[in-house]
Amino acid sequence: MKIGELAERTGLARSRIRFYERIGLLKAVERQANGYRSYPDDAVLVLKLIKVGQAAGFSLDELRTLLPSDLANWEHGSLLDTLRRKVQDIEALQLQLAQSKAQLVELMQQIEAKPQDMDCAANARRVLSEMRLAKPDSAPTPTPLR
Repeated sequence: MKIGELAERTGLARSRIRFYERIGLLKAVERQANGYRSYPDDAVLVLKLIKVGQAAGFSLDELRTLLPSDLANWEHGSLLDTLRRKVQDIEALQLQLAQSKAQLVELMQQIEAKPQDMDCAANARRVLSEMRLAKPDSAPTPTPLR
């Protein structure tokens, strides 16, 4: 199939398809005598996998190692291992984000607790001095999402 049909079937721009080909994610592309690219039917599946993989947080380098040169040779076990590692990465990121959020909420509460008779500059000094006294890991540790 030609690139226009492939773009239509995948919802990707032609330039994006050429980019994936150039960096080696899309393989088995043949050139016709007139110079046009000819894509196999599997190209639709590969491009959809790339699109879904990127939406799930996989980098192009990760996808390059994940996608086999021939879909018939995809190793079930290594695919599951890679997906499990990505889920673990996401859980670690969720934990880190939850901790950052807790710290920011605590900081907002400290700023909002400004005594009526204190100006903003003095309140800022008060909050900053309390931050220096607090332990860096004093924010509550949320449990990982499952």
